[in-house]
Amino acid sequence: MSRRKLSHYQFSAEAANVIETGKPLYTEIKGKWNELYFNNNNPIVLELACGKGEYTVGLGKVFPDKNFIGMDIKGDRIARGSLAATESGLTNVAFLRAGIQYSEEFFQENELDEIWLIHPDPQVRDRDEPKRLTNPSFLHHYSKYLKKGGLFCLKTDSTFLYEYSLGTLENSESFTIIEHTDDLYQSPLLKEHHGVKTHYESIFVAKGYTIKFIKTIVL
Repeated sequence: MSRRKLSHYQFSAEAANVIETGKPLYTEIKGKWNELYFNNNNPIVLELACGKGEYTVGLGKVFPDKNFIGMDIKGDRIARGSLAATESGLTNVAFLRAGIQYSEEFFQENELDEIWLIHPDPQVRDRDEPKRLTNPSFLHHYSKYLKKGGLFCLKTDSTFLYEYSLGTLENSESFTIIEHTDDLYQSPLLKEHHGVKTHYESIFVAKGYTIKFIKTIVL
């Protein structure tokens, strides 16, 4: 492991805005995010597979009246988001280091107001469908954590994942698609972008990829 990664892991271990194994809140936080961490009753927004936390931090700046959680298994990435939030003085941003398949250990039913999925790995091989974060199994879990009328939004550069997700969401009994576009930057839905663009999104756009977007609500 590189010295840089080691320093990131050490930062996460000491950061108050990172919840990970070994810290008391890791086993206590389920159903109590507002009570034990944010200390308010504001809406809670979860970003899955948040990477370096660029979107979590970006939305935290745009919406100070909402609470944001970035979830990812990679500790070195989480550390970068944690540092960015700390340097920006954001008290409405937290990071959870855990695998998405274990999300039921950290979120109670009807605890979340929004879930965002930003440029996840499309997992294009057929054998990797269980890993796609918009497969029916994952969607079922998301619908449990979200309040009725809560939002689930996907943003991707992958045409494959966009079309696959439209299919799984249309066939879901828990979600209704409100809006979608295969070219966000040329769509009236650009406002849903909130002016937040990740590093990789900038690269995708520069290479000529269009950004796709799906917005749904929980029934």
